[in-house]
Amino acid sequence: MFKFLKIYQLLFLRLIFILSVAGISIFIFQKGLLFSALFGLLVLFLLLVEMYFYIKKAFLIYDRTITSILQNDFTSDFSKHKSYQNYSSLFKLYERLKNKENEQVSKDIVYRSILNTIETGIIILQKEENEWNIFLMNDYFSKHFDVPKVSKWKYLKNHLSSLCEIIEQQDFQEIKTSLEIRVNKQDTQTFVMQTSRSEIFNQDYFIVLLDSIQSVIEKKEKEAWVNLMKVISHELLNSITPIRSLSQNLQELVQQETISAEDLDDMKSSVSTMLRRSDHLQQFVESYRKLAMLPSPKKEKIELSKWIENSFQIMLPICKQEQIEVHNTIAFDSRLDIDPQQMEQVLINLLTNCIYALSNAEKKQIIISAEVKEKRIFIMITDTGKGIEKEIESKIFLPFFTTRKEGAGIGLTLSKSIVEAHGGYLAYKNDDGKTAFVICLVDN
Repeated sequence: MFKFLKIYQLLFLRLIFILSVAGISIFIFQKGLLFSALFGLLVLFLLLVEMYFYIKKAFLIYDRTITSILQNDFTSDFSKHKSYQNYSSLFKLYERLKNKENEQVSKDIVYRSILNTIETGIIILQKEENEWNIFLMNDYFSKHFDVPKVSKWKYLKNHLSSLCEIIEQQDFQEIKTSLEIRVNKQDTQTFVMQTSRSEIFNQDYFIVLLDSIQSVIEKKEKEAWVNLMKVISHELLNSITPIRSLSQNLQELVQQETISAEDLDDMKSSVSTMLRRSDHLQQFVESYRKLAMLPSPKKEKIELSKWIENSFQIMLPICKQEQIEVHNTIAFDSRLDIDPQQMEQVLINLLTNCIYALSNAEKKQIIISAEVKEKRIFIMITDTGKGIEKEIESKIFLPFFTTRKEGAGIGLTLSKSIVEAHGGYLAYKNDDGKTAFVICLVDN
């Protein structure tokens, strides 16, 4: 029954028992029973010794458990300890901290695995007193730069002095710059370095990210080529497949000994269809040639208002026919160094897209606005159409991508190429549910 009692209860019972034996021994001594009193004192001494070892054992369990917690040593299993009930709160705390530690270790393994699979060089430094030590170096950084996973900053400097010098010159502050690093004793490569510094629970961390510009460019080029080849192969198959089928049909007809009037009509129809598909294929190739062989812009000084007005004059009859209101809200003028014909084509392409987007809209409006920021001028063409669907936003500038049956799919791609040839960019944004294209040019 005593095993269900708490430590303080067992200790209290021991004290009562010791006091009782001491009282009985004194009483016997007063009665003149000397030997019995001495025996009682011996029993009292043994009880005190037993109490001493009991308290020592109790505190040793506490001390051992707390020491394990402080040293993050959770290898012990107290669930089958014979005194588990007496120390249930302590052991429950130990188990909870053990589970927390296991959970943290699991997360740490997952995070390190993720960092080691990223194709970006990553180093995390931790400041200890006045020195920086390497807290983490991912596998990509170690293999790409042929650097062992050292733990000291001074050792890293021996392998990548150019990188370490830039960081030290900036006193381990947040920076974003480019630098050249010799990789595996080969030619130097250009990397973009971005750093950040943060303090967490009085621990100072410095994070360094290194991205190879060449690898990023190659990846983007590969993605662009894959997307382009998908579109080209799709368009070519759409024309070649029916032409081949019709050619086989014609071959079978001409091999007949006699050709009926019905067969002759089929032949005429087949030839007509093949001609249409050939014309479509020729237009597609011509569009690709036009896109691939864009001439360099012949720039000249022209006012912003004149450029806008010339483009409007071309599109005005179509806008009137479609009952579309056009509002030019540009209240200032500016001189631009552009190729008038090419940039007029850009505005015409964008206005044509707006007209198509407004074909089923209740409110048909096109708004032209502009603003100047940091020596750049931003021209916004906004319409009140339903906007571009989220699923195709990333594809609108791809060559030959179109949602219109009569469209060639090169308008936006050509416009983007023209604007970029002028040192600017063409972008799309969703402005309060409205479609808005932004042309950014250098303001002269």
